[in-house]
Amino acid sequence: MLVMLVGLAASLRTQADALSAVQVLREGGCGGLVPIARPLRHSVTLDQAAAQWAAGRPLPQVATAVGYSSAALAGVHVAGSESTLLQQLSRSDCRALSNPSLQEIGAFHRGADTWLIAASGTGAVAAGVTVPTRSPQQPVPKVQAAAPTIVLSTRALELVNQVRARGTRCGARAFAPAPPITLSGTLGTVAFGHAADMATHGYFEHQDLAGQSPADRVRAVGYREKLVGENIAYGPETVDEVVKGWLDSPGHCENIMDPRFAEMGLAFAAGRGAKHGLYWVQVLAEPRA
Repeated sequence: MLVMLVGLAASLRTQADALSAVQVLREGGCGGLVPIARPLRHSVTLDQAAAQWAAGRPLPQVATAVGYSSAALAGVHVAGSESTLLQQLSRSDCRALSNPSLQEIGAFHRGADTWLIAASGTGAVAAGVTVPTRSPQQPVPKVQAAAPTIVLSTRALELVNQVRARGTRCGARAFAPAPPITLSGTLGTVAFGHAADMATHGYFEHQDLAGQSPADRVRAVGYREKLVGENIAYGPETVDEVVKGWLDSPGHCENIMDPRFAEMGLAFAAGRGAKHGLYWVQVLAEPRA
């Protein structure tokens, strides 16, 4: 029983990671390649649809079975570990999943595979399968709000606040305990946009190719900042590894320990070609009062 429960917990965590990855891609406009799209609502009904699709049932039949005969469904199947979900989706399916007409999403995970099904309420989706009109007698599927917290960012926040709570030494400089910081979805979007831009164009700098600084990028999305800091990294494969690397580097560590910062966002994107590793960005800010 314990093994089964552990397995279920892992499956649910991967499902949450997949849904969160889709939200990050939509909120970041695929790294600035497409317009920013609103987050999708998590639908338990579409979770069930994804499970049926994973079992081998054709997607049009699945749509009819779960009562989505007026909707257009976009189906995406990825295989790989939890840590590569965002990387895979950003490389191959980002544009389809960022379609602004999509409104709901569900997921199913088994082994190393994850199935995602998204639906629009208009019946017009560029990618996916459009099915016939819904019968008036069929009820509209109930949905629940998607969890707003990205699993990846939550872990980073936990690690950052742990070290801020106890204080630490950044190189030769000692830092006293600092107040905890909170997650900002806006800063997370900025972080993903810069990570994706570096990954796409193969550079590694705080200043982007348009000449914008971290503060410029934060202001561009309407965030009213008083102070902005940014940590970047290339290569780490887990959030624990990247945070440890920053803490081992005096300059990055000082950013993390700066008591003035109150909010942060974190994201990563996979590089292309020879530089196919992960590009990480952490944006820290003190908002104006």
